[in-house]
Order: sequence, then structure tokens, then C-alpha cells
Amino acid sequence: MPLLFRRASLASLGLAFGLSALCLSPVMAQEAAPAAPADAAAAPAAAPVDPNAVVATVNGQPLTEADLVLAEGELSQQFAQLPPEQRRAAALSAAIEIRVMAAKAVTDGLDKDPDFQRRMAFLQQRALHGEMVEKGVVDKVTDAEIRARYDQEIANTPPVNEVHARHILVKTKEEAEAIIKQLDAGADFQKLANEHTSDPSGKSNGGDLGWFGPGQMVPEFDKAAFALEVGKYTKEPVQSQFGWHVIKLEDKRAKQPPAFDEVKDQAKQAVIRDKYFALVKSLRAGAKVEIPDAKLKQAVDTMEAGK
Repeated sequence: MPLLFRRASLASLGLAFGLSALCLSPVMAQEAAPAAPADAAAAPAAAPVDPNAVVATVNGQPLTEADLVLAEGELSQQFAQLPPEQRRAAALSAAIEIRVMAAKAVTDGLDKDPDFQRRMAFLQQRALHGEMVEKGVVDKVTDAEIRARYDQEIANTPPVNEVHARHILVKTKEEAEAIIKQLDAGADFQKLANEHTSDPSGKSNGGDLGWFGPGQMVPEFDKAAFALEVGKYTKEPVQSQFGWHVIKLEDKRAKQPPAFDEVKDQAKQAVIRDKYFALVKSLRAGAKVEIPDAKLKQAVDTMEAGK
């Protein structure tokens, strides 16, 4: 793909789906995780595991399969570089290490330290926040709501044209003007592109750029391409950061929105986001919150208003 292409965004697909920068909870990451391959022949279903099965005892206290699964999940980043067959053993070793160190900390009275207790209270509240997001928001999203959000975004998106164009990229304005003179004399655009363009991707396909929408090219190119009539080429060279272009417009059409299945996950995340903020708004409205520092209160109020 030529360098003059910009990265396509969701907005360029005609949908304004997006999530707030706020990290709602680990649940959100789980929602976006790809599904495992459904090839029963290649991956036979594993026998169900009893979560209460004891995998180890530490000072007489059982460490269960459920405890191990939790450890594997919480410490997954630490074990990402290990082969899969080693991760279970590494998680168990880590869980045992945590147990013995925690027991020693209790013996030494570290669990009574005020800073530790504050941190534990915060971690508990954060975990409960995550549970509330999962049970009170994510689990309540319906397929009908996801479809309705998709339909709403499509209906609210103004029609946009996309174009199919070719170009010849050269280093100097004089070279571009010479090519335009040849085109005026009846020369074939594709043949000239194959012979003269410095765009590597265009040397074998007549400078073909395929279909693209507004904003996907650098601004100078974008403006010139969308101003052309179908079948016409630029009568003046177009300068960009990459050099000088001669552009031909092959065709123009109304841009089709993405199919529902292509953006279903993004639509779901948008519904989750809206439900989350609606829940937060209702809870905050019923909560008595006092911030003595006037400057800090103003900053918080401004931030809340922007959500």
C-alpha cells in the first residue's frame, strides 16, 4: 500500500464506535478476547475439572484447582514467555510462594499496618467495581441492544463517497508536467504509470490505488482526487510530501457501511460504555460527595462533565 495512505479509522468506516479512555475493568479486556477455534477434531474437549480438587497443601491449608486457575489468570503476564506446558507449574509455584510469604507477613503483624489496610480496602473496592461492571452492566447487554446501536450509528452517519483512482508519482514538477502533456496528446495513463511512477506499488498495476474514502490520503492528494470528474486527470501537478502526483479518477460511488458482523463487537462495547456511564451517573446522583479543596473539586467536576 502506498505511503500516501493514512491509517483508516472507525470513523472512516462510517461508525463512531469507541470506548472511553477509562478502564472499566478487566472484564472489558475479556469481552474483546478472540474466541478459541471451534475445531473439535483438532482440539478435543477436555474433561471437566473439579474446582475444589486440591492440587497442593501449604502448611496444612488446601490450595485448590480454583485457586490455581485464579493465580494463572492474575499472573498471566509474568508467564507469557513460558511454553504452555510450563505455565501451570509456574503458577502453582508462585501460588505456594505467595501463601508462605503471606503467612509470614501475618506472623510479623504486617496485615495490621494502616497503609496495608488502606491498600487492601481499595483493592477490595476495585474488585467489587469489576464485579458490578460484569454483573450489572456486561451481563445485561442484549443482542437487540447491540443491533439497535448499530442501526442508530448507520442512520446517524451522513452518506460519504469513496473514489477509485490511479496516480503517477515523480520527483519534480517538470516531470509531472511532461506526463500531463503526454496524456493530453492521448497517451495511456496506465502505461505511463508503469514506466514513470516512483511509487513501488504502482509500477506493475498502472498506478492503481483502489478504492478509498475521505481522509485516507494525505490532504493535498485527497482534495485533488475528490475534486475530479470520473475519467478525468489532474491538469496541474499535485504536490505532497512524497513528491509530485498526476491523478486520474477511475470511478466514484457511495461508500457502503460495514456489515453488522464486522463491527458487532465494537457496537457491543459502545452499549457497555453507555450503560456503564448511565449506572455511574445514577449512583453518583444518589451519593453524598464532598471535596473541600475548591480547585480540586472544580477539576473533578470538569472531568465528570466531559464524560
